[in-house]
Amino acid sequence: MSSYPDLHLYINGEWRKAANDLPVLNPATEEEIGRLPHADKSDLDDALAAAETGFKVWSKVPPVERANVLLKAAAIMRERQEEIATAITAEHGKPLAQARLEVIRGCEFFEWDAGEATRTYGRVIPSAQGVRYIVHHQPIGTVAAFSPWNFPMSQPCRKVAGAIASGCSIILKAAEETPAGALHIARALHDAGLPPGVLNLVFGTPAEISDYLIKNDQVRLVAFTGSTAVGKHLTTLAAQHMTPVLMELGGHAPVIVCEDTDVEAAAISGAFRKMRNAGQVCTSPTRFFVHADIFDKYTEAFVRRAAETVVGNGVDPGVEMGPLANDRRVEALAGLVEDAVAQGAELRTGGNRLGGKGYFFEPTVLANVPDAARVMQEEPFGPLAIINPVTSLDDGIEKANSVPYGLAAYGFTNRADYVDRMVEGIEAGNVSINTLEASLPETPFGGVKSSGYGREGGTEGLHNYMITKNVIHSFSIV
Repeated sequence: MSSYPDLHLYINGEWRKAANDLPVLNPATEEEIGRLPHADKSDLDDALAAAETGFKVWSKVPPVERANVLLKAAAIMRERQEEIATAITAEHGKPLAQARLEVIRGCEFFEWDAGEATRTYGRVIPSAQGVRYIVHHQPIGTVAAFSPWNFPMSQPCRKVAGAIASGCSIILKAAEETPAGALHIARALHDAGLPPGVLNLVFGTPAEISDYLIKNDQVRLVAFTGSTAVGKHLTTLAAQHMTPVLMELGGHAPVIVCEDTDVEAAAISGAFRKMRNAGQVCTSPTRFFVHADIFDKYTEAFVRRAAETVVGNGVDPGVEMGPLANDRRVEALAGLVEDAVAQGAELRTGGNRLGGKGYFFEPTVLANVPDAARVMQEEPFGPLAIINPVTSLDDGIEKANSVPYGLAAYGFTNRADYVDRMVEGIEAGNVSINTLEASLPETPFGGVKSSGYGREGGTEGLHNYMITKNVIHSFSIV
């Protein structure tokens, strides 16, 4: 696409190329659309030095001024929505309408955290006369952040906004498959007047960059969104230096559908949401546990809507689902389907790669999937739904909690007592009832168990980017 940007690193307020670069491919056509520079150690050293200087400047800037830069950058990104969305569709494949919404979501993270920058209140603790106990919140320092490919704009926005609102500097290693979103974020902040060194954007071999940055004592926080396996590895690296982490990791979201719900509406909603972003969402509803009394009716409606999903190039009108990110995802999904069917699962629709060009995969529904199937424990991260019957709400909650993940979970019911039991009993950082929305800028987002540590968004969102300092002030020498 002609609007795809010329890709650069962004270090110390300047754009630069690199000695090595690799192609960026359009997953719908498998055509090269850009060349991505890969940072070497000298680039990373420059980024670290720039971040150190940038932090010394930015941490002293009043919160209201930091907020103004974020708000100005958000306004710039809103003005450039179409340009950014078109680039995201080209590199990721998602429908253009979804890419446009993602740009707005990224702006909303900036706008929310801009407000929170002015509300990082401390407190005064009651004390004896002549003494004051005061709690201060201060920016933690340089942040090494790593964002994934599935949301090229909103995911890096989350981390950049949190760090900058808190007064930190940040080195962002964005995904090599989908770099344009992060590039546009850096452009907007540059044009909004962010001082040099506060944001540095690099690309390259993930393992090499993470290893180099995390081992540097200047890095005071590691913020990562991605797979549980990689998150555990980065946490291990960080622990060797006592560096705190913010980890938003994988999920395998359950959906409990109770017998009293509107069956047709719940099924259509589930099928539609499952195929959003081609199922490549850490909060994507995947394991549907449906009460036996409504199982057949629900499954029929779900399968019908899933099979009707319009799959194609994200720039084409009417397309609801684009391709997967790469060929590896196609192979992974095909393997999960094959294993499940071999274990006795029923393939109700889909299960195959689509077309000869591009990484397209059919919307897929498996029913009555045995617990022994790999897909019951492994997050498919694609347009694959599992629908299994349960005999009661307690049965559904037990099955929902049967995996090591706990990022998002959903329930459909009209009974208040069922709502209370799900909220109390489901092991997840985010529980949504009668909606499949799990994350908003104004709400805290994060997981439990193997789905991560810490929270982004909401009033809690800046806490990870700050230290808490206790001050005891005696008015006389004691």
